[in-house]
Amino acid sequence: MTSADIVAELAPTGALRAGINLGNFLLVTGKAENGDPQGVSPDVAHEVGRRLGVPVTFVCYESPGEVADAAARGEWDIGNIGAEPQRAEQIAFTAAYCEIECTYLVPAGSEITALAEVDQPGKRIATMGRAAYGLWLANNIKHAELVKTENMDTAMEAFTRDNLDAMAGLRVRLLKDATTLPGSRVLDGKFSAVQQAIGTPKVNTKGAAWLADLVEDVKASGFVANAITRHNVVGLSVAAPS
Repeated sequence: MTSADIVAELAPTGALRAGINLGNFLLVTGKAENGDPQGVSPDVAHEVGRRLGVPVTFVCYESPGEVADAAARGEWDIGNIGAEPQRAEQIAFTAAYCEIECTYLVPAGSEITALAEVDQPGKRIATMGRAAYGLWLANNIKHAELVKTENMDTAMEAFTRDNLDAMAGLRVRLLKDATTLPGSRVLDGKFSAVQQAIGTPKVNTKGAAWLADLVEDVKASGFVANAITRHNVVGLSVAAPS
């Protein structure tokens, strides 16, 4: 049975307020009749609420950056977004419960054939700046220039309009984008994988430890794998045990 201290930390209002990023189409794949989001991420939030013994209310945002910003304002009790160092300044993250492969799209005629050839002097990369992979690139790109945009649509606009050398993103999204750009290619391999995790405000120390154990259990028990199958998601995989 979950202790009263943990429930008090994670559901101080009597319900679990779950921050959800609607912009990730792999993790939020639909909407219920009452307007609640549906998908792997909402399923995980429901499981947290079930184990706490409290109802779940969804606090929805259009981007992961908005979810992260809302942590400091106390708008949610758990936030389901990618774990990145910049976000961890405000948020205590579990290990990942699932991963999303990230790579590059290059234009027709590009001489780039491998991931290592992208981070070179003079190269320009379009990316959604506050996505988990955009934050990863900001921490790790050494030579190329990042052209940061608000979302993937504006990244695509910059990529095509300004003749950029590559566009970063989730592989499954880039494969779709490539069909609209004849001759473009999605590079093999990955430069990173978004570590989709559960976060909670850092003050929730007992709750954070409890969530960390829960995540390992939902991976090991098959809960996450079953949710991926149930929602027919391609491009999402269960993260390895922590």
